[in-house]
Amino acid sequence: MRKGERTQRKKPSVFRDLISAFRRGSYLTRLSFFISGFGQIARGQIAKGFLYMATQAAFLLFMIFFGGRYIAHLFSGDLGSRVSGEIWNEQLQIFEKVKGDNSFLILLYGVVSIVLVFLYLAVWVSNVRGSYENDKRIRAGERIYRFKDDLRSLVNEKFYLPLLSLPFLGLLVFTVMPLVFMVLIAFTNYDYAHMPPGKLFDWVGFSNFKMLFSLSGGSSGFALVFLRVLLWTFVWAFFATFTNYFLGVIIALMIQKKGIRLKVLWRTLFVVAIAVPQFVTLLLMQKILDGDGILNKILGTNILWLADQRNFSLIPRLMIILVNIWIGVPYTILMSSGILMNIPSDYYEAARIDGASPVRIFFNVTMPYMLHITTPYLITQFVGNINNFNVIWLLTGGGPVDNLYYGGGSQAQSTDLLVTWLYRLTTDQNPRYNVASVIGIVIFVISATMALITYNRTSSAKGEDTFQ
Repeated sequence: MRKGERTQRKKPSVFRDLISAFRRGSYLTRLSFFISGFGQIARGQIAKGFLYMATQAAFLLFMIFFGGRYIAHLFSGDLGSRVSGEIWNEQLQIFEKVKGDNSFLILLYGVVSIVLVFLYLAVWVSNVRGSYENDKRIRAGERIYRFKDDLRSLVNEKFYLPLLSLPFLGLLVFTVMPLVFMVLIAFTNYDYAHMPPGKLFDWVGFSNFKMLFSLSGGSSGFALVFLRVLLWTFVWAFFATFTNYFLGVIIALMIQKKGIRLKVLWRTLFVVAIAVPQFVTLLLMQKILDGDGILNKILGTNILWLADQRNFSLIPRLMIILVNIWIGVPYTILMSSGILMNIPSDYYEAARIDGASPVRIFFNVTMPYMLHITTPYLITQFVGNINNFNVIWLLTGGGPVDNLYYGGGSQAQSTDLLVTWLYRLTTDQNPRYNVASVIGIVIFVISATMALITYNRTSSAKGEDTFQ
């Protein structure tokens, strides 16, 4: 291969394109830096140019009369100064209601305005690039595209642009902006003592993170509660994932084994178990395991299966894991059955010729093949169980309450995961949205880091089409 063929083309850079357009472009292109669409209108692209110009005018009006002041609030460190309330009018001898600032709306509108700034910058760059492309075409003796040419291009080779525009806007509105807003809340003191519009909240920097992670000072009790909830979250995610996985594989192997009759019946029974909505099963199990439930009546006992606080609520935690096995194993059985049917018989024949026992065949052939195929599923399940809200909340509601172990004003309870604790912090009578936001960030960092690192180290990622 020649050196020229080995040389990779430089990736397009927005800044490089803008600098080139300003240096080498015509005066029309340079004017387009300040008046969007000017270069297009001057060259006969009237409709396209007016669209750019109208976008710039609408953006400037939005920033002058609305968005600009909210962005200024964000960067000035001030989320409002006037508090809503009543003041005495001496002349009229009455109290008058005064509408003050709303820190929540200031932050929300500030985030929306910043997102719109980035969207406008993308349109502005497109305007400059388009004018510079016209310069290049004129110098090359080529004709300039008209509006109908651009429309034809959009419905042919660039059809992906109109096709993906609506999903992109949905992602921006319903995912990106709420995430940015949530992250910013973590740097404020937005809690029950600072609830707008009656009261205002403000920036506090990394104070919430220090309270959650610092094991010294007045916040050490809260930090210890966080560590305990985090530990239980990992314990739960580990057992909830791997008990379901290995039990499901073993049962699938038993059904798959030669000589087992009524294989279709067994698989059908597990499918029926899946067909029942999960929340129905959980609510039913909650009633069965209640202190006055069916299980205690059958056994003649009065055990608090879901509310016993002894030994750090060991019994409720064990029952949660057992109920999750009942719910999750059928899914693993069905998935494993399909994979087991497709393991090449040559592997088993070679192992038997070498004199391998059934146990050794299981650990040296079956499980390595299963893990190679299902590692992405395992990672997904583990991350999903870290955020498994339904099982915990519908069975125990995060309880039982253990103020000695989960005190410090944390509002956490014995079987709370990070995600249920987060929910409790936002729905309690004394909500603490700032702390809940920090916990949300922690959950995201843990889940994303574990998923990326684990997957990139697995054979599924290193050799997607191979198995040894």
